Amino acid sequence: MMTTLLMALGLMLVLEGLMPLLAPQTWRQTFERMLTMNNGQLRFVGILSIVFGLLLLAVAN
Repeated sequence: MMTTLLMALGLMLVLEGLMPLLAPQTWRQTFERMLTMNNGQLRFVGILSIVFGLLLLAVAN
């Protein structure tokens, strides 16, 4: 279980690092737009990410 969790964390970090590596200006603009969002909008983005991630996990299993 711990090995799987560490592998998932490592994969997440690799995927998170692709955007700033390949398109740093777009990555920066995205974060600038996120800074202008209110808390409710950020929470909505967060819940969408969680739901999408759970759906991917369900499909992969």
